[in-house]
Amino acid sequence: MILEFSICNFFSFCNKVTFSMLANTNKGLDDNYICLDNKKILKSAAIYGANASGKSNLFKVLYLVVRNLQYSNIRDINSKILINPFAFNSSINKPSEFEIKFITHNIRYVYGFKADTDKIYEEYLYYYPNGRETKIFDRTNINEYSFSQKDEKILKDIANKNTPNKFFLATATTWNYEKTKNAYNFLTKDLIIVNNILELKDIALKEYVDKKELKEIALDFLKEADFNIIDYKIVKLDIPDLMVIDESKVDKVNFYQVLIKHRGSDVYISLDKESMGTQIIFLFIPFISDVLNKEKVLLVDELDRSMHPYLVEYIVSLFNNKDKNINGSQLIFNTHDTNLLNLNNLRKDQIWFTEKNNENGISDLYSLSDFKIRKESNFEKGYLLGRYGAVPFIKNDYNLWEKE
Repeated sequence: MILEFSICNFFSFCNKVTFSMLANTNKGLDDNYICLDNKKILKSAAIYGANASGKSNLFKVLYLVVRNLQYSNIRDINSKILINPFAFNSSINKPSEFEIKFITHNIRYVYGFKADTDKIYEEYLYYYPNGRETKIFDRTNINEYSFSQKDEKILKDIANKNTPNKFFLATATTWNYEKTKNAYNFLTKDLIIVNNILELKDIALKEYVDKKELKEIALDFLKEADFNIIDYKIVKLDIPDLMVIDESKVDKVNFYQVLIKHRGSDVYISLDKESMGTQIIFLFIPFISDVLNKEKVLLVDELDRSMHPYLVEYIVSLFNNKDKNINGSQLIFNTHDTNLLNLNNLRKDQIWFTEKNNENGISDLYSLSDFKIRKESNFEKGYLLGRYGAVPFIKNDYNLWEKE
């Protein structure tokens, strides 16, 4: 579970901002958090803001972190690191910074780094196996390391194999150092980042084909979400000759078509003929199921894309439901759907905003809980009226229909 993460000099976030999944002391919607490690950790959070305010950039940063770690070990000495600093002032020549606090296997970890596209200047990993901070490694001045005395010899040998542009967390895990494995696996396997569900169609369909148990889960989901779908089947398609580039690889490539059956009909029709919302939710189900069953974190850019507000609300309710989300999995998403802005769905500490300063292009991040507002206030109305910022300012000083 993510506790919080901080970023500085990444994309539009020039200054340090911190996103937190830690619940505050306010009461209400107790099912929306789980108690672990003496902390109340939220199961879901929504991020609001105007277009181009920085909402998606939060997910882009996490995506870059995941990809950097996944590909660190195959990076040669001259390869660039995936870092995108703030571009509109001198920060473009400074390192970017990232830190994340999380819990995996019931142990709390803190991992962070400072890097540019050429070098990793700082990197560290601490954990709390007995409730006390314990250093696993601390890297400074590019390639100067300090370790706990117990593991110093083995980690020094591994450090000698590392390079300035490779993350030591990945290098140590590759060389089978046990204490970095859980942290590495959480950051590279348990953060499921969805920027565009349609781009993940092949992965979703492969899940449906490989995991037969998904059918019952999917049909139950579609029923609960009030879709009129009672059955589906996935058929393998023959590859047209014109599409075959290398005949030796034909048996390694599969194309699938989804056929669905509606209540009151005996005919199966292609999913491609359904609404975009139906297609998206069908492809989304394998990811939701995987995250809920395996204590992962699902991060979705524009959860409300082509979905009815009630369907978005239903997905959020799955993660907040203590009976459906027994593992403490998390959903973090950005949205324009203001239907969720009431205390029947989310607590104030589950609602976040991004706002960009149009003068300097710098994005800011803050929570609704930062505002002193009464519980009975209409948060949706207040947001649309601009009381919390994070809405576009539309200047309309002309009339499109005005006659010349």
